[in-house]
This record gives sequence, structure tokens and C-alpha cells, in this order.
Amino acid sequence: AVTRLVPSHIHRTSIATRVSIPLPRADIGMICCLRANLFSAIATSLLTIALGVFLFYVALRLLSWVFTSAQWAVIANSLRTLMLGIYPISQTWRVWTVILIVSFLVGLSWGIWRGMLRGVAAGLSATALLLNVFPVGTPTRLYSFAAIGLIVAGFVVSRNRSRLRRPVMALWLIFPFAAVLLLRGLGEDNAFLPLVKYDVWGGLLLTFMLSIIGIVGSFPLGVLLALGRRSKLPVVKTFSVAYIELIRGVPLITILFMAQNVLPLFLNTGVTFERTVRAAAGIILFSAAYQAENVRGGLQAIPPGQIEAAQALGMNTFLTTALIVLPQALRAVIPASVGQFISLFKDTTLVAILGLTELLGAARGVLARPDYLGRQAEVYCFLAIIYWVFCYAMSYASRRLEATLGVGKR
Repeated sequence: AVTRLVPSHIHRTSIATRVSIPLPRADIGMICCLRANLFSAIATSLLTIALGVFLFYVALRLLSWVFTSAQWAVIANSLRTLMLGIYPISQTWRVWTVILIVSFLVGLSWGIWRGMLRGVAAGLSATALLLNVFPVGTPTRLYSFAAIGLIVAGFVVSRNRSRLRRPVMALWLIFPFAAVLLLRGLGEDNAFLPLVKYDVWGGLLLTFMLSIIGIVGSFPLGVLLALGRRSKLPVVKTFSVAYIELIRGVPLITILFMAQNVLPLFLNTGVTFERTVRAAAGIILFSAAYQAENVRGGLQAIPPGQIEAAQALGMNTFLTTALIVLPQALRAVIPASVGQFISLFKDTTLVAILGLTELLGAARGVLARPDYLGRQAEVYCFLAIIYWVFCYAMSYASRRLEATLGVGKR
């Protein structure tokens, strides 16, 4: 019926046009893709070949250095220092207890929510297996295999049991406080959990602590500052703008020095905080200013019609912000927020100048030993791998979260 309504010559032209247009094919193989993108012309082919030869040469030299020339004994012999710094050897069981608890919680979460938690569980299991490549002691090997077993046990316990969601979420909320209590101890006179001060924590443990505290502490403070900057109250808006612009106008190292040297001047006589606590406070205050700008960008991206629709339904300002505006704004700024968290994780290396032995500081302590002089390449390559793994894990989790929440889609 449609063909009868269209003139014959127009119909033939449309048919010819449709036939002449090359339609995209889903069955195009890899060879066709490589030919179209890398060998489409003589100049492109020569450039591809030259670049391939150069990359092959670099990879060959790198592999030769890794497997023949590099002396990885410096990593094997200093692994505990890089991971824990000067944390007491007799109390190392506390750290392993925290790792075992995390492994079980990851297994429980994997069984309930699946998704990207499967990758987290696989990564944690792979790390525990790779730890046995180094010449570690028997207790360390037992702890690592126990962590893998707890991941599997948690998955089996919670598999297809949706009623465990709320208990597992409650356990995740309680876990940070329990972990800090376990790692720090109850008191100097306590026989079971003697006090281990924060300044004694070091290596990757201190890097994790500063990163997690910085992320957890700066996020709500940044949200409040972003809302304060958009507030109609002059005092609140002026304070938020002044704080954000002042903190963003100075480098992090300045904030750390102020927290280390200036903060004690405002405290009463006899009141003091450990250097690690002051460094964590400086990181929180610094990161919150940048997080506030990220959230403010998300708030400005919300169409005014959303707010008008909420007001038409009789919602007040608080409910409109909490239930309509803020969830959409936070979803829109997930990439920027995760980028800020990755930057914060790497910026924890600056606390080394304050005398704290985080991961980079512990590496410098290892390289200062006479036996390991000239082993900078091995140590810093190992550190680069650690930072890359955790930064990539955060980026991967961000992409999966964006896909789950539909960021960028209607």
C-alpha cells in the first residue's frame, strides 16, 4: 500500500540509494579492523611498523631487565617494612585479623550484590596468592590462604540470600571503627590489645588509613560546602566561598605544614594530637574544598524544572534538596569525585616530609640501608605497580557504578 502512494521513479531511486549505502556490519573481523585503522595507506603502514618495532624493542629490554638484571631480593626482604612500616612485629596479627574480616565481608557482599564485587573478590584473592611468591614465613602463607577461604565462605553463606543485605551493610558501617580500635589498641596497660600510636603506623597501612579517612571525611564536608555556596543566607554563603577559594589557592603541602606547626598554637596547654591525626585533618580540609566544587558543578547541572516540579508537589527546600536535587547531582559527578579520590590517594605521599613513614617514606627508609644502595629502580617500580593497581581499581569501580546508575543516559 505504501508503494502505490509513492511515484515509481522515486521508489526506484530510494531503492538504489539504499543499496549503494554501505551498511555497518557486525561481523567485520579483526583483520579488517586492523587494515582500516593501521594499514589504510602507505604512510600509515610505515608509521605502524616503525612504532611496532620500537614498542617491541622497549618491551624486550624491559622484560630482560625484569627477569635477568633486576634484583628483587630488596622487595622480598623489605616487604613487611613497605607494608607496615615500623608497626610492632608482635602485633602484626591485628593487621591480618582486619584483612580476614575484610575478606569475609567482601565474600558476603559478592554473594548478595554480585556485579563489580566479583572483581573485588577476584583481585583480593589474586593479591593473597601473589603474596606467596615472595619468601614469606609460614604464618603469612596461612593467613593469605585463610583470606581466600573466607572470601569463598562468605560467598557461599550469602549466595541468593537477599535478606542478609541490611545486616551486611550494618557490618560494613561498623567495620571501620572496629578496625581502628583493633589496630590502635585499648591502652598502654592492656595486656591483650596494647596501645599502638598512630605515628607508629607506616607503609601501605598508613597510606590506606590516610586515604580512607580523607575520602570519608572530605565527601560530606564538601557536600555541605557546595550547598552552603549556593545558599541564600549571606553568612553561610560568604563563609563557604571564602573557605573554598582560600584552600584551593594554596598547595596541599602548605595545609600539611599548617596542621603540623600552626594548629598546636590554638590548642590549650597540655592538649596535643599525634602527627598522623594532624596530617589526616589537613588532608580532609584540603580535599573537601575540591570536592565542594565538584558537587557544585553537579548541582548547577540540574534543570530548574526539577526544582519547580518538586515545589509544585508541596515539597519544602530540605526535601527538594535531599530527595530530588542532591541524588541527581552526586550521580552526575561520580567521574569527577572518583578522580579527586584517586588524586587524594596519591597525594598521601606528601606526608613523608612531615616525618611519617607512609609507603613512599618506607621505601626511602629501605633505600637508605647500605645493602640496598642503587636499588631505586626495583623499589620504585614496585611502588608504581601498587599505586597503579589501586588507582585502576577505583577507576574500574567508578565505571561500573556509572553504568549501573546510568550516568550520561536519560
